[in-house]
Amino acid sequence: MSVGGRSTLISGIGQLVTNDPDRAGIGEEADVRSLGLIPDAALVVMDGEVVWVGSSGSAPAADDVVDVDGSAVIPGFVDSHTHLVFAGDRSAEFEARMCGQAYAAGGIRATVRATRAATDAELRDRLAGFVAELHRQGTTSFEIKSGYGLTVASERRLVELATEVTGEVTFLGAHVVPEEFAADVDAYVDLVVGEMLDACAPYSRWIDAFCESGAFSVEQSRRVLEAGAARGLGVRLHAGQLGPSGGAALAVELGAASVDHCTFLTDTDVELLANSDTVATLLPGAEFSTRQPYPDARRLIDAGVTVALSSDCNPGSSFTSSLPFCIAIAVRELGMTPAEAVWSATAGGARALRRSDVGTIRVGARADLVQLDAPSFVHLAYRPGVPLVRRVWKGGRLLVA
Repeated sequence: MSVGGRSTLISGIGQLVTNDPDRAGIGEEADVRSLGLIPDAALVVMDGEVVWVGSSGSAPAADDVVDVDGSAVIPGFVDSHTHLVFAGDRSAEFEARMCGQAYAAGGIRATVRATRAATDAELRDRLAGFVAELHRQGTTSFEIKSGYGLTVASERRLVELATEVTGEVTFLGAHVVPEEFAADVDAYVDLVVGEMLDACAPYSRWIDAFCESGAFSVEQSRRVLEAGAARGLGVRLHAGQLGPSGGAALAVELGAASVDHCTFLTDTDVELLANSDTVATLLPGAEFSTRQPYPDARRLIDAGVTVALSSDCNPGSSFTSSLPFCIAIAVRELGMTPAEAVWSATAGGARALRRSDVGTIRVGARADLVQLDAPSFVHLAYRPGVPLVRRVWKGGRLLVA
């Protein structure tokens, strides 16, 4: 598609979700207006970018034409929170939770042991499989965190492997405290902010920490995030998954792009988020898989907080790579409308990564497009579990046909 300067017209779009604020006002409700819907639409792609968007009757000529026969087209999903570089299997842990065992962050250490033992080739092959899985489900942009090595060499290996498939790499040396440092957490934090950060920063765009009971305190997380910021890394934070932690306030104070989980937030946390540029990234796959309470998206949205939806794909607490699945849960359990959930999984994810070139279909944006086997975006929630992604383009290149 659009190879060598050729243009491609995608026509016959029954409903186009643009997420373009300049097209707001089409639709009666505020949540629908945010999608910038265009009925009976078309768009033109050239050299990997969108170069024209509008009504089909006004479409210009192009070198090639793709007719989607009345399907809905949406921006590619932007998954701003994943843990895709790992080895091992924790299905027994999942089964135990489904039989009543409580979730605890310590299960991460099992994946650390398996990941340390895996070869580069094994990790790379598994990562490639997950990336293909993301693409098949309409995800065209994604972040990957480290955090399953927890030694200098192993963490560097994970961020290097992640850079092979995405530019959105997060150093998460402060995931949990490894077994060898169980008696001296502060010594491990010293390692993270020192030699480990030195090794991983050149391969990372972001710094993150798990600010929770059983992981890292607010002050330990502050040390990690401030050290990363001093090295030029953007700030992200896990917080509020298992209980109130003070992490949301820390994220806002440090100007974090995103604070993720946000299940347990105080009224003050919500107010701080609403008056900041920090996105609240919700990860409903984790609550589904751990039987924890779901976050209250309605409370956040009504307060004016920007919300993103992501998969949290990882082997322990959320082993799903499907944002359509997360959209369906968000509508059913988090109090979101279908329009809010789709926006949060596209434009919201882009906001959480501080990107303006993805999560939208507008002139100048990267041509990341998903054709649904459905006439409307609503079907993503209306038909849960049904594979509705028919075609996927990333940068104008057809990935899934």
